[in-house]
This record gives sequence, structure tokens and C-alpha cells, in this order.
Amino acid sequence: MIRAALALWLLLAGPLAAQGFAGLARIDPAASGIADAGEGVSVDLALSQPVPYRLFTLIDPMRLVIEFREVDFTGLIAADLLRTGRITDLTFATPRPGWSRLEATLADSLAVTQAGLAVDEGTGTARLTLQLNPVAPDRFAALAGAPDDPVRPDPTLSAPVPRDGPLVIAIDPGHGGVDPGALRGDVVEADLMLRLSIELAEAINRSGTLRAVLTREADVFVSLEDRMTIARAAGAGALISLHADALDDTVTRGASAYTLNAEGVDRAAQRMAERHERGDLLTGLDLTGQDDRVASVLMGMARADTAPASARLADAVIDGLRSTNAAVNSRPRREGRLAVLNAADFPSILLEVGFLSNATDRTTLSTADGRAPIVAGLTTALQDWAATEAALAGLKRQ
Repeated sequence: MIRAALALWLLLAGPLAAQGFAGLARIDPAASGIADAGEGVSVDLALSQPVPYRLFTLIDPMRLVIEFREVDFTGLIAADLLRTGRITDLTFATPRPGWSRLEATLADSLAVTQAGLAVDEGTGTARLTLQLNPVAPDRFAALAGAPDDPVRPDPTLSAPVPRDGPLVIAIDPGHGGVDPGALRGDVVEADLMLRLSIELAEAINRSGTLRAVLTREADVFVSLEDRMTIARAAGAGALISLHADALDDTVTRGASAYTLNAEGVDRAAQRMAERHERGDLLTGLDLTGQDDRVASVLMGMARADTAPASARLADAVIDGLRSTNAAVNSRPRREGRLAVLNAADFPSILLEVGFLSNATDRTTLSTADGRAPIVAGLTTALQDWAATEAALAGLKRQ
């Protein structure tokens, strides 16, 4: 069963060339609906673009709440979406600045058992799907409750970072805190990725040739900007962000590595310039007083070196996973506009280590023994990649 106060925060910037994040997301009523599905109810919302969201249930009366950050509900009415008698009312509101709320009054005690947001790589649109199934009234009451607003901790490191010694690899456990990520029953992406990241960091540090730093060490929410700040403050030479996807189908499985696509580079530089402190855009370069255009150009120049290195890292990771017989997806190399890959001054990849929607992947990721081949493959891959990059750097200096 999904956590009582569930909050899902989208980490993908998404392929939004057409929208460019212009305007608020909207729900397409013709392609959306809330309907009976077996013993429960399905919620299917077609969005014009991805948007962070969270959901939870409340009592007195029983209701499901979906909060978006944010959606334009102008002109949308309950009759546009409702196709079930198990939800008696549907309201749309703006509870506070920056948030939009869809609230569904439930005729029965229904709890969310599956949730996911999928982005169409071709159109940049998104689809939020939920499955609600019956639970006992006392179970519904136990699960109900609104989450606290997320608190963003200041990025900190547990000890001073030496600037000499082994190459530093930033391991980024996806999601955390109020952002649990993908869910299937009691299996939570954020929890599994933290376990995997800790195991990987320990293996890297045991190797003696590399040093690992984690962007989070507990079940806490860390913003995307803070994740990169932590990596940069640690002197990271690369970042690998670990995730586990969930799809509507139960067949797709195996790991796939993402790098920032060419179309996303300019937008990534712009977003970084808009959202980061000027002293935290490029290692060793103070951009205080520089405008967004200058900062974006300088980040583009830095990415001319780091983008090819990111591609080599992604390739090495897939090869490393194959070498230890870890499951690899049939299309293992992908590109996208992923916000966690915005850093220009160090190579970075996002690795989907598997799919929680697939029973085999879910079982594999849920145990230390199952994760061991992934840890071994990644450790080998990072060592091989670091050696290759060192050799290439040596050739450039000649």
C-alpha cells in the first residue's frame, strides 16, 4: 500500500522543445477520465506538459487530493472527467500561491495502490495515472493525512573535501523524503535507490581507485539544485543519478542510461543560469555580476568537453552491467531533457537500473544479493571510464 501522505515530485524536465516551459500545464478533458476499473477506480489525466505533483487522502469526508505545482484548471468541470459513481464530487481550486488542487470526494474507502507519470518523448505531453482499490474504513483512516510542505535542507558535507587523491564520483539516489518516486505496493523507488547508492558508494570506496560522495544519506528531500551543489562542493569528476522506472506494462525490464540530449543543452544552460547562485554554476569560476546570456555561453563551452565524457560514461556503464550479467534493457542508451543532468562542468548520467512495474526487476532490486551484480558492474564501469578519461586527458596535454 502506498504511504499515507504521498508526494511525487517529477524530476524530469521532459522533452519540451515546443513548450519551453511556457505557461501552465493544462488537462485535456477529451483524453482524460476517472472511471471504474475492476473493483476500484482509475484516474487518467492527460497533461499538456509534465508538472510536479503530490497526492494524499483525507477523511470527513473521505476524499483523494491531487496537488500540482501547478495546473491551469480554467474551464474544467467535474462532468468533463467523472465516469464513475464511486466519486461523488470533483472540485478544482488554488489553495495557495504556486499550487493547484484537484479534490475527489469518495463514496467508498479507496486507497491509491499505483501511481505514475509518463512523458511522451515525441510531444512533450504527460499522462498521470492512478489506481485506487477498496480498503477497510479503518485502514483508509490510518493512511489518510496531508503531507507537510517539503523542507529543502541546506546542502552540507560531513567532512572537508581533499582536493587531491582519487577521482570523486557523486552518487545521487533519486527522490527522497516527500518525493518517494515510483511505487508498486510497498516497494518505494526512493528507498531502494538509497540502499543501492550506499552499497555502490561503499564498493567504490573499497576499490581504492575512486572516492564516492552521496547527495543524500537518508530518506530526505534534496532539491535538484542542491544535489549538484553537493557534487560540485565535493569536487566531483562525475555524477551518476540512480532511478527505477515504472510503466503501465509489466514486461519492460533492465537498465538504461540517459544523457542530456542536444536539444536540451541550451535550455539546461538557461535554467541553470536562472535558478542557481552565480558562484555555483561552474567550478572555479566566479560569475558574480554576469547576466544569464554570458553564464549560458560559458556553460555551453564547458559542456563541449563534458557532453562527450558523459556519453562515454553511459556506454561504459552499460558495458559494465553486461559484464556482470545484470539485466540491461533492449534499448539501453537513451537521451532526454533530464534536470538532474544540467551541470555543465562535470559529466553526468541518469541510470534507470530497472522497472518497478516488472516483477523480476522489482524482486532483484529489493534484496542486497539481487543488487550485487549491479553494484559490481557499476564499480567496474566507473573504474574503466576514469582510466579512459585520464588517458584522453594525457593525450590532450601532449
